[in-house]
Amino acid sequence: MSKRIFVTATNTDIGKTYTTKLILKEFARRGLRVGVIKPVETGVVNEVYLDGNELLTCVQELNSEFDNINVKDIVPISYELPASPFISSGGKKFDFEYVDKKIKQLEELCDVLILEGAGGLLVPVDEENMVVDLIKYYEASALLVTHCSLGCINDTLLSKRLLEIMDIKHTVAFNCRENDSSFKDISETYFKKTNFEVLKVSQNIDKICDVLYNL
Repeated sequence: MSKRIFVTATNTDIGKTYTTKLILKEFARRGLRVGVIKPVETGVVNEVYLDGNELLTCVQELNSEFDNINVKDIVPISYELPASPFISSGGKKFDFEYVDKKIKQLEELCDVLILEGAGGLLVPVDEENMVVDLIKYYEASALLVTHCSLGCINDTLLSKRLLEIMDIKHTVAFNCRENDSSFKDISETYFKKTNFEVLKVSQNIDKICDVLYNL
């Protein structure tokens, strides 16, 4: 079993795929064989996997053992409707065993496997399970990617509390974008005052990977 790291987020469009690719590149730079899987992707129309294709291209550039892997290996479950997997699937039961089989196949090709989630932690994948349950089921540690705009304190602490309740080893990374100039004055001050380590995806990917690998 390779090292499993699940990249999740406080919501959709926070930067999971961007962050996942940086993590893959950093671990590859350290000489590790990297791999990636996105268990489920929605919004896949006409066989166009927006996230899956990005991840496949990235991992194939970093690990030649993935040259014969295709996007359906990287994204074993997909649906057309851009919604939660539960809604997109029409209420189908999530196939944990099928994804587990794909994970184990990919693990033969890598030392570190990055699993990328869909949306936030409480996005339903079926009637009984949420994304957070995937992290627990597949025995992964987690990286919680959060934003830097107004509201990030609430969003970050809520998601972090859930990971703590679920007893999932994790760390947090802030994906600050160009229009997040207010972060330093509005939100970062609070985190620093409460000794919450602010690791930024664009600046601290090496340290983020250090923490993740040792969880």
